[in-house]
Amino acid sequence: MKKPGFLLIAAFSLFACNNKEGIPDVSAIEVDIPIERFDNSFFSIDSNDISNGLRKVQQQHPDFYTDFMQNILGVSGVNTNQNTILVTKEFLRGYLPVHDSLQLKYKKTDWLQKELEKAFQYVKYYFPHYKTGKAILYTGPFDAPGVASVNAGIAIGLQQFAGKDFSVYQSPMGQELFPTYISKRFAPEYITANCMKAVVEELFPDKSGDKPLIDQMIEKGKRWYLLDKFLPTTPDSIKTGYTEKQLNWCSENEGLIWSYLFKNEDLNSLSPAVLQTYIGEAPFTQGFSQEFSPGNIGQWIGWQIVKKFVTKNTDMIPQDIMSTEAKKILDEAKYKPK
Repeated sequence: MKKPGFLLIAAFSLFACNNKEGIPDVSAIEVDIPIERFDNSFFSIDSNDISNGLRKVQQQHPDFYTDFMQNILGVSGVNTNQNTILVTKEFLRGYLPVHDSLQLKYKKTDWLQKELEKAFQYVKYYFPHYKTGKAILYTGPFDAPGVASVNAGIAIGLQQFAGKDFSVYQSPMGQELFPTYISKRFAPEYITANCMKAVVEELFPDKSGDKPLIDQMIEKGKRWYLLDKFLPTTPDSIKTGYTEKQLNWCSENEGLIWSYLFKNEDLNSLSPAVLQTYIGEAPFTQGFSQEFSPGNIGQWIGWQIVKKFVTKNTDMIPQDIMSTEAKKILDEAKYKPK
């Protein structure tokens, strides 16, 4: 989605909360997120007349057509180009069964529109200048993004939300691309959370890739903090990708996890292996329970540090929290879980 502009809004009225749980009342904020079915238009192309079919799709979806053709199929998109025609024909032939399966699951999308609009009401509450767009549903190759911000709004690749038991995910090819600990999140209930993660990244691009471990933990923890603001009633299991057992284990062993990290690792390490161990995708975290610990445990600890910092700085708004340096958050949080 497009970057927000800037207007003056009274901070007091903007951040006043209207219920005892601290969840703001966003009912008066008007948000419209139309659902655009690029997927249905594209798979309606007659394989015997690819050129005219592409021309029609381009006319129907001028905002997303070039993004899809160039960035997802990897062709020019020019409907008379022979490579474009051949790649399109091959893609239609190979993915039509996938599209047909997804069409059954996503024939109705009212629920998704409702979820997205509610989430974007919270986005607009905290960032009123954020310009919303539409949600464009497409079916792409399995390695294409599940969610991506585009100029017209947010693009959702349904091929990554077919349901955790989808046969392709369970196949050798699917397991090679997406092991079960990842594909278990390829379900409809994760779509809105993934969209909000894309919004968080758009508002505050993660520039911590060359920073030490502790900085990256906190920067990524800040992202889950903001995700909480956008999805205040969504289960943590959906926001984090952890199972309920993993979340419970983390809560019960928070002190143990932090103590282990503090005593056994250099928190200022730049080692790729160390970074991967604590903030990378994995079925579990080395050094902890293979049965109960999640991968990416560093982000969870970073999240707890940020939440501790927030409790000591209740006058700070999310914009301020997200803009605060990791070192300041760590120093002021004085994080010492038991």
